[in-house]
Amino acid sequence: MRVCVYTLGCRLNQCESEAIADSFAREGFEIVGEQDGADLYIVNTCTVTSKAEQKARRMIRRFAQSSPTLVTGCYAQLNREELESLGKEVLVVPLDGKARLLKLAAHLQVAMESSFSLFEGMKSFTGEDATVFDYAAATFSYHSRAYLKIQDGCDNSCAYCRVHVARGKAQSLDRAIVIERAKALEEAGFNEIMLTGVNLTMYDHRNEGLGGLLEALLGEIGDLRIRLSSMEPDHIDERLLGALEDPRMQPHFHIPVQSGSDSVLKRVGRKYTIAELTAILDRLKTVKDDPFLAADVITGLPGEGEREFEETYMFLKEIGFSALHVFPFSPRPDTPLFNAKDRVPESVRDERAKILRTLSAELTDAYLRRQEGKQGEVIVQGRKGGFWCGVTGNYVDVRIVNPPLFAQRGMLLEGVFGKKTDRFVEFIVTETS
Repeated sequence: MRVCVYTLGCRLNQCESEAIADSFAREGFEIVGEQDGADLYIVNTCTVTSKAEQKARRMIRRFAQSSPTLVTGCYAQLNREELESLGKEVLVVPLDGKARLLKLAAHLQVAMESSFSLFEGMKSFTGEDATVFDYAAATFSYHSRAYLKIQDGCDNSCAYCRVHVARGKAQSLDRAIVIERAKALEEAGFNEIMLTGVNLTMYDHRNEGLGGLLEALLGEIGDLRIRLSSMEPDHIDERLLGALEDPRMQPHFHIPVQSGSDSVLKRVGRKYTIAELTAILDRLKTVKDDPFLAADVITGLPGEGEREFEETYMFLKEIGFSALHVFPFSPRPDTPLFNAKDRVPESVRDERAKILRTLSAELTDAYLRRQEGKQGEVIVQGRKGGFWCGVTGNYVDVRIVNPPLFAQRGMLLEGVFGKKTDRFVEFIVTETS
């Protein structure tokens, strides 16, 4: 039986989806992509923007036309009835029950042997008690690197965000378990793991923090490369910065900045000033040689006038980010800004997003051209258009030149950055690890 786990949203969602896919693979189900056709679709939803919700509804309707479709995730947690109405064989499992899906595959095997239809088997599933840290995949169907969830929830309450409503308070996986799972992934042959969470820098933030965890983890593993999914700036401290200097920590830092204006940041409940943020970003640039520095930015936040947008534009340009992930403001139900009276007109919001995306393209182009001739490493992702492709340590998508004859997904290769063309960046292999 063919199962597709379709994921929207963050790296954490991707991590949890991989664990669900792994649980089905262990029971003998075939894991496929959305384009391959499936007997069962599992849609892991996001609620960060209305666009993400719109895409979720579209895909659910599409999948449900041909096969039973199970829906879970943050959107499912907050809008269950809406999603249940999208098809006759749509079953919604809210976020607070998502971890139980790790036992669904075994249940379906028994149910179908008892002459239940697939959808009847899904409806009869009650599941066992599970925690948000039961996601521990041993295989990864949709990614060439391993994912390890170490944190969930968020204690912040940013005025535009409803994720903390869906996910709840911050909580952390026990350090000993983090180390145990990371070592198991290394022993299984993975060359890199990505640590994920809702707010990763809130890991154990009342004690030794993320920096303390990384110190302990790096002391226990071998050559395993460690990547962080993202880092909220208000919990980046010297201990964390020190840990990032280790050569096994990858030179790619994703920072949710959201705005370059102090007044806007204060209005939406962000817990730092531009001066503080600048100091953190300047320090991040010193822990690695020319790291890839990415930022999330929201355009059209309530109260963002022309002056505030200009402040944001100049801040992003002067910092010299490597890429910008630009999101037009999307009013979210259950948030303080949902009914804000000083909303920016959508046309202005979208034009500002366009301006920042142009800036992002310029910044990325400049960064990629600086890499030409530099040494680096790449993890092979697979073949595309007749060529092997991969992702480098600084998270650059590349076309692999001169790959070994025995190249395979997940392999770590050493080499040199070649030229950037209009279509791709070259990576010339010099050594196989």
